[in-house]
Amino acid sequence: MIKKLIKVLSIIFLLIIIIIFYLSFIGIKTNNFNEKIISKILETNKNLNLVLKDVKFLLNPYNFTVKISTNNPTIVLGSNELQIKAVKTNIFLKSLINNEFSIDDLQISTKQIKLNDLILLARSFKNSTELFLLDNIIEDGFLTADIKLKYDKNGNIRDDYEVNGFIHNANLNFFNQFNIKDLNLEFAINEKKYNLTKIKTDFNNIKLSSPLIEVAKKNDFFLVKGKILTEKKTFNVSQLNVLFDGLIKNLGLEKAKLSSINNFSFNINKKLKFKDIIIESKIKLDQLVVENNYINLKSYLPNLERLINFKDHRVVLNYDKDNLKIKGKGEILIKDKLDSINYEIVKNNDKFKFNTKINLKNNKLLIDFLDYKKKENLDSTIKIKGNFNKDKTINFDLISLEEKNGKIVFKKLNLSKNYKIKSIDSFNFDYFNNKKIKNQFFLQRNNINYSIEGKNFDATKLINQIIDNNDEDTFLSSDFNSLIKLKIEKTYIDEVNFINNLSGTLNFSNSKINDVNLEATFNNNKKINFSIIKNNKQEKITRLFTDFPKPLIKRYDFIKGFEEGYLDYHSIKTDGISNSLLIIDNFKVKEVPAFAKLLSLASLQGIADLLTGEGIRFTDFEMKFSNNKGLTTIEEMYAIGPAVSILMDGYIDAKKLISLRGTIVPATTINRSIASIPLLGSILVGEKTGEGVFGVSFKIKGPPKKLKTTVNPIKTLTPRFITRTLEKIKKN
Repeated sequence: MIKKLIKVLSIIFLLIIIIIFYLSFIGIKTNNFNEKIISKILETNKNLNLVLKDVKFLLNPYNFTVKISTNNPTIVLGSNELQIKAVKTNIFLKSLINNEFSIDDLQISTKQIKLNDLILLARSFKNSTELFLLDNIIEDGFLTADIKLKYDKNGNIRDDYEVNGFIHNANLNFFNQFNIKDLNLEFAINEKKYNLTKIKTDFNNIKLSSPLIEVAKKNDFFLVKGKILTEKKTFNVSQLNVLFDGLIKNLGLEKAKLSSINNFSFNINKKLKFKDIIIESKIKLDQLVVENNYINLKSYLPNLERLINFKDHRVVLNYDKDNLKIKGKGEILIKDKLDSINYEIVKNNDKFKFNTKINLKNNKLLIDFLDYKKKENLDSTIKIKGNFNKDKTINFDLISLEEKNGKIVFKKLNLSKNYKIKSIDSFNFDYFNNKKIKNQFFLQRNNINYSIEGKNFDATKLINQIIDNNDEDTFLSSDFNSLIKLKIEKTYIDEVNFINNLSGTLNFSNSKINDVNLEATFNNNKKINFSIIKNNKQEKITRLFTDFPKPLIKRYDFIKGFEEGYLDYHSIKTDGISNSLLIIDNFKVKEVPAFAKLLSLASLQGIADLLTGEGIRFTDFEMKFSNNKGLTTIEEMYAIGPAVSILMDGYIDAKKLISLRGTIVPATTINRSIASIPLLGSILVGEKTGEGVFGVSFKIKGPPKKLKTTVNPIKTLTPRFITRTLEKIKKN
């Protein structure tokens, strides 16, 4: 009996083992539980319907659960059907026996389904803002995924879910600004992190790829970081701004041919607002075209065109929140000539810092105000360091030019927004200019004042600019208030003539010269003094005196062979109007072409020959004139000499129009006229007069290069002419 019992129990135990083995490894298929399974699974979402075929049950004897799986089910959501590859879940065995389902987890493997259908399914569970935005952003695309969900005891999905899969040929549109086409990637998603790998797409017609992009949930934001690679491509300015999120829109970029490796990170909230953007890009730049919008460099680089070309550059771009840093090196193409350049640009809000080094060999360089020209094929190094400010002012920490035979260095040069000098710490000039004159002098700042000292200074160009500059335009900003002390051993006033030991002071107030006191000597020990002072009436009084005026007169082309004499210039300026008196005494000229022409037209050939021959002496020259906003009015110009005398007035309108009229009379006529005056004539001239000729009146009018001259012989001198002559004779 016992043996039979043991045998029966053994058979039952064996059957149980076989059943457990069968249920664990082979399982059973049935649709008897479909309705209960469907109703239990869909308890979490009443809007869904699940169509199941045969369901397979597999026993897990270790944790007393039953693994339930089905192939090719369909999820129905309204009129949309989602084709599922397989659904698997675990149910506690006790729940199954008691006909009480308690799902432990749910595994769903999808077929290729539309992304919009997936978003629709997700929104049926939880209709969040981000899902709504995604539904509007996604235009097309497919997804294949393996989804693992776990449920708590209350039947709710736990946070430790996992989703893995692929996205194929997705198209996205971000508010008509960013377009993503043909997006393909692999993804692995859990509650804390999204990993996107093997990404390839077309972003605003730019082909991009990425080995990895990570999205991590952080409080109310998502932290996104990863790497993006761009293939070599020619980009226009709009594509560049999109690629770098508009960070370089103010740099004047026109187009570029490049490839890049870009590491990035940023935070994005649930409303898709970006913050804390960080970008690091390594760019291989075959070509970059930049429009120069900041400084007019054409006057310095004559070969330069509107667009600047950079070739074969290696560039590192870093953007950290509001700071942009660009560092690179390569070649710069100016017209058809290549030179090399290193540069660093840092942008902080509206302020740009720059640090540039240019090795300039093949291109010309002109610095007009320094009368400097670098020829082609001469090695030079230019360094420029400073910043552009929000108010459009420019601060140069350093501007230097170094070559084999010289250097030009500026330090701490600050310019206003219209490129006027606000201040400068120092400059040092040691170079040969275009006239082969070596400039050797330096400037040093002391608080708000300056000193300029040196061995040689070619002031020719500066003097020409001062003479030609009637409107008192200045290279100084309106708030420049400083005293400048001068001490220069040799100062050239033209290519040949120079003065020695130039010393004195210049006092500037609001960029205008308030007072000046300068003195120097010529090589023949003749002196020159120049001063400007302001009196109590706020009148600016200018005085220039020299007993060697020849170098100063020489610069006027219409006077040839000026010799001897002394020059005294006196001017008073009030409210922008100057009244001046110029006196030159005891001088002679060899040639005055304009007056020689007048005399020739009037048939006074003897005096004309004198003016173009050995020279003609004048004992006195005076000119009274005024200047107001470019209009020079000559009240009277009078010159008297043993051979000829001249009286003239008129005006000159800023090089546009010249209008002069006057009288030229040989000295014999003057003598005869004055001698005819009772008593006074015999006293001033004497009883014996020479044989004279008639004088002439003349008019000169027209543009400077198209003057027309008319003459008219006169038989009787004007009272004004006689009066001025008498005054001069009395004085002498």
